[in-house]
Amino acid sequence: MRTTKAAYAVERLKKRSGNAHYKMMLNSAGLPFLVLDENGSQAVQCAPMAVEDFVSFVDAFGPQEQKRLTKNDLAFEAQLNKKAQSKE
Repeated sequence: MRTTKAAYAVERLKKRSGNAHYKMMLNSAGLPFLVLDENGSQAVQCAPMAVEDFVSFVDAFGPQEQKRLTKNDLAFEAQLNKKAQSKE
């Protein structure tokens, strides 16, 4: 079932945001949309959309995880910055 992909996207959002009140709901056409269900009121966060679009929306919604950088990544970035400054 393709909605499993959308459900996992919502679970990732819950983990990233620390808010377990996000839910995925389906409309009568079977299109998913995101709802924030707090204090008994449901706030719709997006319009119903295709599964692929929904997954992209949810992955971009809310706080994003910071990419882990190693010492080598930082050294490479510093080297690129130094090279860019020397060309100016």
